[in-house]
Amino acid sequence: MTAAITGVGAYAPRFRISAEAFEEAWGQFHAAGVTEKAVPSADEDALTMGYEAATRALEAAAIDPAAVNWLAFAASRPPEAEEDLTARLGAMLALPESATRQLFTGSTRAGTRALWAGLDALEADSTTALVVAADAPKGDPDDGIDHAAGAGAAAFVVERDGPAEIVDRAEYTAPYPGTRFRNSGADETQGLGVTQYDRQAFSETIGGAVAGLEVDSDPAAAAIQAPDGKLPYRAAGAAGVGTDEVRAAATVHELGDLGAASVPLSLATALEDGYESILAVSHGSGAAADAFVVEAEDDVPAVTALEGDDPLSYAEYLRQRGVVTTGPPSGGGAYVSVPSWRRSLPQRYRLEAGRCSACNALSFPPEGACDDCGALAEYEPVELAGEGTIEAVTTISQGGAPPEFAEQQARSGDYAAAIVALETSGASETHRADGDEIVSAPAMGTDADPADFSVGDRIETTIRRIYTQEGVTRYGFKVRPASE
Repeated sequence: MTAAITGVGAYAPRFRISAEAFEEAWGQFHAAGVTEKAVPSADEDALTMGYEAATRALEAAAIDPAAVNWLAFAASRPPEAEEDLTARLGAMLALPESATRQLFTGSTRAGTRALWAGLDALEADSTTALVVAADAPKGDPDDGIDHAAGAGAAAFVVERDGPAEIVDRAEYTAPYPGTRFRNSGADETQGLGVTQYDRQAFSETIGGAVAGLEVDSDPAAAAIQAPDGKLPYRAAGAAGVGTDEVRAAATVHELGDLGAASVPLSLATALEDGYESILAVSHGSGAAADAFVVEAEDDVPAVTALEGDDPLSYAEYLRQRGVVTTGPPSGGGAYVSVPSWRRSLPQRYRLEAGRCSACNALSFPPEGACDDCGALAEYEPVELAGEGTIEAVTTISQGGAPPEFAEQQARSGDYAAAIVALETSGASETHRADGDEIVSAPAMGTDADPADFSVGDRIETTIRRIYTQEGVTRYGFKVRPASE
């Protein structure tokens, strides 16, 4: 039985910090081969990055989310230590509630473990699988793990037949405790720093996994786990490839160490670049490795967003991470219980409006009396398109944010707050002009400076962290300038 990748999505945050910025702050930089790395914004985490990559993969494959019946999400450090985040991710993507969902964590190998499980699911049943890997490693500020730690996500739609066939896979394990670990309750990943020991674990497991492959391939690109910008090249010989093949798929130099997303994102970019034969090999401390051979006969549909255009100083980097900010002010803010928030998830995740059965007008959110006719009638669910126009906008500066948003504002700085006219999926230019088939809603801005939001500008929605209350993070839609 074969399996194939039919669509690829990839995402990296817009913020970047350079090696030079670290050197200015610390006098040295401990991440060899990394010139700059991606930094998640204050409202981003592995779940929101995974959502970004997954929506792009579904778009690339032209797959209706309702057709996906198997979902995996992988991250070495998910935003919640104990919660099945596939429930939230599946709801954000509007996947069927009956779809099988699996969560993979605890290792930088988690991304390829998720892909492996997706292939097993295909063997057991005729399945459309969606495999999502996202990560944002973090270490001690003066440690090489943190200097290299980037952020990004990749997603694959996997079906029985398609342009990029996964023709072989193998795994290998050997006990190497202490190479890279994060203890229970700790926020930062660490390692013992025994250089020769770490390299031996890395090379042995990667070489062992590749040796287990039965297909005799001559890859044009090799996506190899990249804790920094040099270790993948040191393992090239063990993987049976040259440094040119490693460089062809490398993302670590511009994005940093992507943890569980390292190999998936490198594989995604290699497929987007049109390489016909790709070797993908992950490594997880402990230690273990997975190896895959992917052969592409045709171009693989891919939608990616990996460009960064917003450089950070080291002080700004620490602020985005929340290292140099205080917690939320005392006194709380507007309290919304978790059950109340859950009832609003169709609106916050999928922009579900309602059409009044009495007058046909749209309401968002669809509750209470109709805004147009005042009738207490039933609402027919209508999903908005995630696009629209700014009707009014202001800037929330320090001290102006409601208490529940104050912590995020302290990290991200000023942000835009807008009233936006959101359109239905079938809204035409005529409807936009005469005001039909649109509803107005308040929204927070993201992914741009407040000055980049103006009345009349086109926007698109995404899902981000809104705030955390009672230890539970609330996610919901925000708006950003529409992509061209």
